[in-house]
Amino acid sequence: MNDVVSKVSSPCVDNCCLNEEDFCLGCFRSLEEILNWHAATDQQRQTVIATAQRRKEKHRRKYNFDGDFYSE
Repeated sequence: MNDVVSKVSSPCVDNCCLNEEDFCLGCFRSLEEILNWHAATDQQRQTVIATAQRRKEKHRRKYNFDGDFYSE
């Protein structure tokens, strides 16, 4: 059992909705990335977060969306 606490928090925003490409429209991780998050190293998690951020930017450009539903 791994007792090391990860320093990289999950990007989950509790708004799970998969699109036709199996990317969550809340955190922009793939289904596979979500399912494997618990076993990922911090380095792998940082890579997933960076990839998800690129997906989010691409999604915003594609749909001409520049707002953020979750910002206050």
